[in-house]
Amino acid sequence: MLENAESLNTQAIELAYHGDYTEAIACFKRAISMENTNYLLWFNLGVTYRDAGELGKAKSALKCALSFNPEDQEIMETLALICNTMGSPQEAINYCSQALQLNDENPHLWNTAGVIFFNNGEYREAGEAFEHAVTFNPYYYDALYNLRDTYVELGNSAGRDVCNERMASLSQGIQHA
Repeated sequence: MLENAESLNTQAIELAYHGDYTEAIACFKRAISMENTNYLLWFNLGVTYRDAGELGKAKSALKCALSFNPEDQEIMETLALICNTMGSPQEAINYCSQALQLNDENPHLWNTAGVIFFNNGEYREAGEAFEHAVTFNPYYYDALYNLRDTYVELGNSAGRDVCNERMASLSQGIQHA
């Protein structure tokens, strides 16, 4: 059977799933040597580097993926999370802002922006971002949880209580489903 980029990508994903990052990375690199402008291969390589704890290489691969697909919100969100983990919150927010310019109704991007703001003690901005997230998806439990914690930091007990009620309601709905 001839090796091709698609089969190498599939093989690499399977290897990464089982924690064999070194072999997965080697497969992605072979696939990229065959299709070096395939953004998905670069994205998968970046995610695998991230999972292997190699954040600098992850960031480089993801930036390459973004250069081939500059409107992919998932790439931007992943870059934002990596930049934040690497201690570059402003760069992280820039990637979130860039993605939100493409789709300002993406609750996951709003939640990610909120997490970045929260981690930097910018609670008002975090609260606004989490509020956007739950406005666009009222069933987004993680965003509600984050909003509740932000309200605690802001001393907004009424907002905290509303979040607690909504989270309890969502939990009950999950248990009965």
